[in-house]
Amino acid sequence: MVQATTQAAQAASEAAWIRWIWLLPLALLPAVASLPGEPTSWSWSWVDALDVRLGFAADGLARLFLLLVCVVGTAVLAYTPGYLHGHARLGQLMGLLVAFMLAMAGAILADDLFLLLLFWEATSVLSFLLVGFGHDSQDSRDSARQALLVTGAGGLALLAGFVLILIAAPGLRLSDLARLDPAVLADPRFQAGAMLVLAGAMTKSAQFPFHFWLPGAMAAPTPVSAFLHSATMVNLGVYVMARFDEAMGAVPWWEGALLSIGTLTALWGAVQAPRERDLKRILAWSTVSALGTLTVLIGLPNELSALAFTAFLLAHALYKAPLFFVAGNIDHATGTRQIDQLGGLRRAMPVTALAALLAGISMAGLPATIGFVAKDSIKAASELSDVIWVVEGVSLLVSTVGMAVASVAVLRIFFGRVQHPEGHVPHEGTWRLTLPPLALAGLGIVLGLFPSLAEPLVADAARMISPALERADAALEPQWLLRLESFAVVWGIGLVVYAGWNRLHRLLERMRFLDRAGPEAAFVASLHGIRQVAGVLGRRLQTGRLSRYLGITAAATIALCAPWVFALRLPAPAPLAPDGAGVLLGCLTAALGALLAARARDTLQCLLGAGGVGAGSAMVFLFRGAPDLALTQLAVESVFVVVAAVALRRHRQRLGSAGRRPARAWRAGTALAFGLLLGAALLALSGRPFDSAMSDYFLAHSVPQAHGHNVVNVILVDFRALDTLGEIAVVMLAALAAWPLARRLRTRKEQP
Repeated sequence: MVQATTQAAQAASEAAWIRWIWLLPLALLPAVASLPGEPTSWSWSWVDALDVRLGFAADGLARLFLLLVCVVGTAVLAYTPGYLHGHARLGQLMGLLVAFMLAMAGAILADDLFLLLLFWEATSVLSFLLVGFGHDSQDSRDSARQALLVTGAGGLALLAGFVLILIAAPGLRLSDLARLDPAVLADPRFQAGAMLVLAGAMTKSAQFPFHFWLPGAMAAPTPVSAFLHSATMVNLGVYVMARFDEAMGAVPWWEGALLSIGTLTALWGAVQAPRERDLKRILAWSTVSALGTLTVLIGLPNELSALAFTAFLLAHALYKAPLFFVAGNIDHATGTRQIDQLGGLRRAMPVTALAALLAGISMAGLPATIGFVAKDSIKAASELSDVIWVVEGVSLLVSTVGMAVASVAVLRIFFGRVQHPEGHVPHEGTWRLTLPPLALAGLGIVLGLFPSLAEPLVADAARMISPALERADAALEPQWLLRLESFAVVWGIGLVVYAGWNRLHRLLERMRFLDRAGPEAAFVASLHGIRQVAGVLGRRLQTGRLSRYLGITAAATIALCAPWVFALRLPAPAPLAPDGAGVLLGCLTAALGALLAARARDTLQCLLGAGGVGAGSAMVFLFRGAPDLALTQLAVESVFVVVAAVALRRHRQRLGSAGRRPARAWRAGTALAFGLLLGAALLALSGRPFDSAMSDYFLAHSVPQAHGHNVVNVILVDFRALDTLGEIAVVMLAALAAWPLARRLRTRKEQP
């Protein structure tokens, strides 16, 4: 009884923070909204040796993205406890969502490139955990692994790009991109780095051909999809593109790359959306299309495109996140998201239907919505473009499919004939399920009715991308009469597509080549090929024989290092030094020991030969002025040989032949080549001029820092204390190995 009461109290305390954690991002909204539109930076030293600083910067663009993270994050944190009510791991999911929100904020505010990379990778790892939250499902595990592999590869590309950029422009910060020297921009290393950064951004923002992970991630819970895949993580890639756009706008290939990638992504997403029957996957493909449109807007070479980009970014978040919530409510109430099994739900779910209607008309771009304002800005930007036919065509197709998708999400599901899966009674959820989508969709309507409310936010963000932008207020006001005719064409075609949705679905379903020859099929085939190759190599190489492992390691080392070692200049032969006879004797002893070990036929002979190698090495150390190393080596080798001899006295084994002649020849050749490689490297190093910097340092700092006049002792005890500790540890281990032997000999002597 007491245990049950304790568990109930613990559950109540956990539910308290889970219920009210959404107030945290809500409380941060005033602080984020008060951030200045002009750049402001903060910096603290972190890793001085690498010139890495904890550098943060905020401006209008960062403020817009942070507001989206806080607004949508508040809705998600309020929605999740209602969606997963009673789930055993609800607290874990809430913690991951909060951590992801902090990682997104860090990536948006980061000014140092490596700090941005750190938060970038944090979003990838947290996305893996969130998408794979339902880890008991194979689909969830596969989707999480796919998302991590794609975005993780993008993170590696981003790392390589940042390294090349910092080589070309040391100490560069994101806030410095607008003031880059043209000579730096023309540097091939900088341009190669920018290409890699673009590739990394493409993976995060699901651009073609890396787009397929986003629809696959719909196996995640609905709050994760609404947060990550509509307004935050997928926009992180376009955020990085926008940051680099002002600097890279003068580079010829940048504009063409963005326009080509964005156009292809938008078209592919628009074609794939009608192939789906799952509502969340339909919304995911429309998100892919929208991300392609955002990339196109970044690439357009006019100032109004920046305004259209920021306006569409805001509009997309305010209608796509509510639609994901609506899909979650439908799944929660009916047990399915298949549009063929749903219809007429407005009576059973009136508040959800209202939220879907408000978000749907904004997605369709109807007047008095933020979606209409955004699409009007896109229309104005496209009219100033030199590639107007491309932009117009993409905009027409994306808007048409967007209108059709909005109609499916609203008209088909909430109106018409009532239908739902048997065994489920559709019902409206609690306020946690209905208020978040209604609030976000309603905010989109308010900003559509009063665009001046969003004007400072959107215009300041646009000026960070295009400083030449002027009169943003006039451009943001929708031209109702001028645009109404062209928008009416889009709405009409969109309704036709909606009416023929089933026919279009059946037509596209017959195009199986889209699945067999697409990027996702190539990704799956590459994973299968990697597994096949790994299996073959594992069976060939993982034999459990240490000799083969050592041989492969030595052969790989030879192949990698030989070109550089033998390219070094070897010193001319020098006369024999006074200590040369002792060194030569030690080398001969080691060589004879190695030969004995190689020719040995039982274990004891092999160990004695190895001991000879150690003894020869000790002689070399002794005559080269390192008596401490010589004594340590000699002590270890002596104990090793004696202990081995006693241990093997009764268990001597025949080694037999070394195997087939080809195997013996391969081993001998590998050993000889490895020895020649090391010998050549040592000869080349010995012929280089002696660098006395370290010796001079020890001589200069022995007394001031360590207060010792005996430089050797100071080096051993202070400067290289860990090295000395290692030698002591080796001697102690040798003594511990000899102790049982000494006790055994003493016991045998005392016995009669």
